Amino acid sequence: MKNLKLKAARASLDMSQEELANKIGVSRQTISAIEKGDYNPTIKLCISICRELGRTLDDLFWE
Repeated sequence: MKNLKLKAARASLDMSQEELANKIGVSRQTISAIEKGDYNPTIKLCISICRELGRTLDDLFWE
């Protein structure tokens, strides 16, 4: 399932996939795959993304 919440949160900060990836130490392709629903990130990666975007796990990864 696509993660539109992650994409929207990133876009609201005017942050590219590349910028987010660099800040959390993964590839741009990883961020793209998470947003497309092709990759299920670890909880550690989820937390890193949430911290960088200023959101909670509930905001981005749970319905």
